[in-house]
Amino acid sequence: MVDDPVSTGALKRALVIKLRHHGDVLLTAPVFSALKQAAPDCEIDALVYSDTAPMLADHPAIARLHTIDRNWKKLGLIGQARAEWGLLSQLRARDYSLVVHLTEHKRGAWLTRLIDPRWAVAPRRKGEFWRGSFSHFYPWANHPRRHTVETNLDALRRIGIQPHVVDKRVIMVPGAAAEARVDALLAEHGLAAKQFIHLHPASRWLFKCWPSDKVAALCNALHARGHRLVLTAAPDDKEKALIADVLRGCSAAPIDLSGQLSLKELAALTARARLFVGVDSAPMHIAAAMGTPTVALFGPSGELEWGPWNVAHRVVTSNHSCRPCGQDGCGGSKVSECLTTLPVEQVLSACTELLA
Repeated sequence: MVDDPVSTGALKRALVIKLRHHGDVLLTAPVFSALKQAAPDCEIDALVYSDTAPMLADHPAIARLHTIDRNWKKLGLIGQARAEWGLLSQLRARDYSLVVHLTEHKRGAWLTRLIDPRWAVAPRRKGEFWRGSFSHFYPWANHPRRHTVETNLDALRRIGIQPHVVDKRVIMVPGAAAEARVDALLAEHGLAAKQFIHLHPASRWLFKCWPSDKVAALCNALHARGHRLVLTAAPDDKEKALIADVLRGCSAAPIDLSGQLSLKELAALTARARLFVGVDSAPMHIAAAMGTPTVALFGPSGELEWGPWNVAHRVVTSNHSCRPCGQDGCGGSKVSECLTTLPVEQVLSACTELLA
């Protein structure tokens, strides 16, 4: 037990800050569940970037979802100052007794000082300003064999809150509107729940992607075994181009929903899939959160820190001695040999195991 725990009975409102990408934000979901379990009378808010807000929207343990728009900096000095002041006013009005900062983002330190909670916990890092901004610190050396969910929960462990196993689940709530639209799309294509495989081969970081010709070959092999397939991608030109290349190599065209779904709708879709196949990206984390068996392809990133969490899964990767390197492709080339050399048969075998 820690010798300086936070009094959960004294917690009236808490703010959890996670200013990162979509998948990173989704993997903070257990922090809210565990904190609510430990302090049921506490109102728990979140602060994230506005584009990542759907990952936590409607989480049952979150009272309010505050956002920072990355485009504020385009408003000019006065416009950005007004937006920042508006956010700070909202946060100060909530009168937080606890701030949980889950990254090394310096903005969290500034906000914590201005909010002035009774307790504040953050990763340990150097610098007097940082050390003077928080009351508690937890280790931030991302252990190569420790999942990100557990690292996030370390913030609560440091203040004396031990999460229960059930609280470690990553959850995402699609919502009624997303559910209805996806049901309509599936009906339009003659599909029912658990009668298709969902493939999301793209990522905003192309060095995390498997070659399109191999994705197409996998689609052909799965189709030959009688499976119906649905392809998705973000509404990004590079991702849509990858899907177009895949479709050109397919003998029987999968249903193409690339660029057509919101994040909530993507969650609703993958929840209805029999199997999800994708690379290390937010959609892979969404699939795991929805409880869909997941085949995840990993190259430069580490599957032990970022792999599918708390779901039946298979990780497909190579035995390159240099991985996981965390680099944007071999030699900065945006092409990762540990992914491009993965054989189709290896991925197909992983799919077969989970489908069985």
